[in-house]
Amino acid sequence: MDLLAVLQSKPVLIGLHLGFAIVGIDAFLWLLGQLKDDGGSRKGRIVTAAVGVIAFAASWLAGGYYYVVYYGALVKPIIKSGAAPWVHNIVMETKEHIFLFVVPLAMTTLFITLLKKEDMERLGLRRLACCFAGVVAALGLLIGAMGFVISAAARWG
Repeated sequence: MDLLAVLQSKPVLIGLHLGFAIVGIDAFLWLLGQLKDDGGSRKGRIVTAAVGVIAFAASWLAGGYYYVVYYGALVKPIIKSGAAPWVHNIVMETKEHIFLFVVPLAMTTLFITLLKKEDMERLGLRRLACCFAGVVAALGLLIGAMGFVISAAARWG
């Protein structure tokens, strides 16, 4: 079996999706701490935000591929015919839409961290960057909880 086939398998895609999301959440929680305490170097904050953006983008790609190839054909019918069909109608639909905001918000936070400390303070963006970093991490955690509910509904079905 070649590497591409392994990477395109359901369990590996789900693992990549989850693993990259965890790295993204951790990176933005770390960035939130750096911004709140005004600690670390500018370069460190930029690297932390970039790692978070890249991780969320990778999670987006792995999850999107899984969704297009496997979810609609295999998982969605199981959930819809199972004990909790509302999970797809409410939780999955909500997750799909929240998912669209994570990478743009993460990128916006990265762009703010590219500013010099003096410019960030002069423009009053440090607090906004803290809020964005916290929102990105919180949305990542919320999406993770939704993914758990969706997986549980698929197992119940």
